[in-house]
Amino acid sequence: MIIENRGLKTNTFSIPPFILNKGEIVVVYISNGEYYNNIELCLKDLFTGKTTNKSINIHHPLSDIHHFKESKFRRFLHPITVGEYLKKNANLNSPYANKIYENNWITKNTNVNSLAGTPRKLLSIYATLTRAKNIVVDLAGLDPMGAERICEVVKEAVRKEGSSIILDRFEDMKNNCTKYVEVSCE
Repeated sequence: MIIENRGLKTNTFSIPPFILNKGEIVVVYISNGEYYNNIELCLKDLFTGKTTNKSINIHHPLSDIHHFKESKFRRFLHPITVGEYLKKNANLNSPYANKIYENNWITKNTNVNSLAGTPRKLLSIYATLTRAKNIVVDLAGLDPMGAERICEVVKEAVRKEGSSIILDRFEDMKNNCTKYVEVSCE
């Protein structure tokens, strides 16, 4: 067992009970309302063990897929390349470290800021998967095809002894998971 949620209720939202085991993907659907970003951040903090709650037992904290950020100063003077990003954020001995290069147009010298949403998210996921098997992924900012591509990568990682929670704001991921949970906004 990776995570045991006995049901969580806050002033803003509630999430029904679920268990995340090794080899499973749980999709957590958060309606696309005014509280989406706050709920997403709260759930990420809970599932990664940054914050605690008596209703959620974290047996193995998940690793968060971080959004890439670069200062305007750095972007103007010396933009971060894919190779630099991986050198800093990935275990280069892992097979996931070179998966991003399966896209023929991405090289070690490609500026990360020049990548669109899906390839940028893939870069972050691959870097995280070089260090962790259990991940929490949000699909914010991705089009439906990009979200589907990310889900395929997550499924592949989960088949290799991992587990994942996917935070989504659209209901179309019901068939891409082991368990589907809907967050109720208060």
